[in-house]
Amino acid sequence: MNQRTLLITLTGPDRPGVTSRLFSVLADFPVTVADIEQVVIRGRLTLGVLVAYAGGPPTGTGRTIGALWTALEQVAEDLGMEIELSTGTQIKEKRRRGRLHVTVLGMPLQPAAIAGIAGRIAAAGANIDRIERLAHDPVTCIEMSVSGAHPQALRAALATEAALQQVDVAVERAGLHRRAKRLIVMDVDSTLIQAEVIELLARHAGVEQEVAKVTEAAMRGEQDFATSLRERVALLEGLPEEVFEQVRKEVVLTPGARTLVRTLKRLDYRFALVSGGFTQITDHLAAELGIDYCAANTLEVKDGRLTGRLVGEIIDRPGKARALVRFAEQAGVPLSQTIAIGDGANDLDMLAAAGMGIAFNAKPIVRKAADTAVNVPYLDAILYLLGISREEVEAADAEDAALKAS
Repeated sequence: MNQRTLLITLTGPDRPGVTSRLFSVLADFPVTVADIEQVVIRGRLTLGVLVAYAGGPPTGTGRTIGALWTALEQVAEDLGMEIELSTGTQIKEKRRRGRLHVTVLGMPLQPAAIAGIAGRIAAAGANIDRIERLAHDPVTCIEMSVSGAHPQALRAALATEAALQQVDVAVERAGLHRRAKRLIVMDVDSTLIQAEVIELLARHAGVEQEVAKVTEAAMRGEQDFATSLRERVALLEGLPEEVFEQVRKEVVLTPGARTLVRTLKRLDYRFALVSGGFTQITDHLAAELGIDYCAANTLEVKDGRLTGRLVGEIIDRPGKARALVRFAEQAGVPLSQTIAIGDGANDLDMLAAAGMGIAFNAKPIVRKAADTAVNVPYLDAILYLLGISREEVEAADAEDAALKAS
C-alpha cells in the first residue's frame, strides 16, 4: 500500500533536548518513523526524519498534516532553528546491494578530492548514504557509507582517482565483521619503526653504504630476499653482540605506532610482528609494546661476536605469509579477519593472504598490489580505516589517564 511520506529537516545550533522535543510532537500524530539521520558539524545540527502517514482517522481532534506542520514550526521557533517539510507519495523498501565504507584521508583534504571521489561513486551507479568526519588533525579523514556498488569495481575506480587527487582511499565491506576481533600483522623495518635495522647494524660495522644498496634492490623486488639477506648479514661478521643494545636505543617508532597498538588492544585485537629483520631487536619491541606474536630472523653469535650467518628458518616473502597463517590459527581468527601492513616487496605474499592488505608508505609495486595504501606518515591513521575516530581514541586515552590517577 502506498503511504504518504513526510521528510522533516531541522537545522540550527546544536543543544541538548532537540531530538526529544521533535519526537514528542510527532508522538501526537498518526505517523510512524521510517528513517532518521543526524549530523553535527562545528556545533551546527542537521536532523532529518522521514515519517510515514497512512491516512485514515487522526489520533485526535485537529491531528492532521496541516496541524503537524504548525506544531513543527512552533518547535523550530522555540529552539531558534530552521525547519523544512517536504512530502512524497510512497516509501520504497528495497535492500541496497553492496553496502560499503569508503574512507578518504588527506593532508590536507581538498574539495577537488571529494568531488572526484563522489563522482566516481556516482559513475559506478552507487549512492552515498552518509558522510562522517573521523579526524581533522594532522590528517583529515572522512568516511562515506555507500550502497549499490560492487566492492572490487569501486575499489579499482577509486584507486585511480586517489592517485590523481593525491589522497588515500580505502573500500571495505560494511557489516558486523568490521567490529569482530582481528589480528593485525605488521612488518617492522620502515613500517613499525623508521629505519632498516640491518642498516643501523651496518653503520656500526662501517659497511652502511654497501648494505643499503643491497637492501634497496631487495625491497624493489630486483633481488631474491633470502640471497640478499645472507649477503648483507655476511658484511656484519665480527661485530660485538653489545651492538644489539646500542641499536635498540637508536630505533625510533613510527609516529602513531603506540596509539595504534594501544587503541586496538583495548578492543581485543591481537598483534603480530613479522619481520625480515632480527629477533635480537624485534623481540625487544614486542615486549615493549605488548605484541602477542613475533617472527623474525636470528643472527648467529659465537664467543660474543656476530658470525655473519643466520640460524633457523629465514623469514622471507613466503615466510611472512606462512607466519601470518600460523598466528591467525593461534589467535583463533579467520584469515578474512586479518590485516597485514607492510612497505616492501617481501611483504607482498603476506598482504595478499590477509583479509585486508595495507601498503604503508610503500614502494610502487606494493601500493599497486595492496587492497589500500596509506601514504601519510602516521601509523595510527590505520585506525580510521577501521571506523575508529580520533575523538574516540582521545576519549579512551583520557579515561585511562583518569583511572590511573584515581
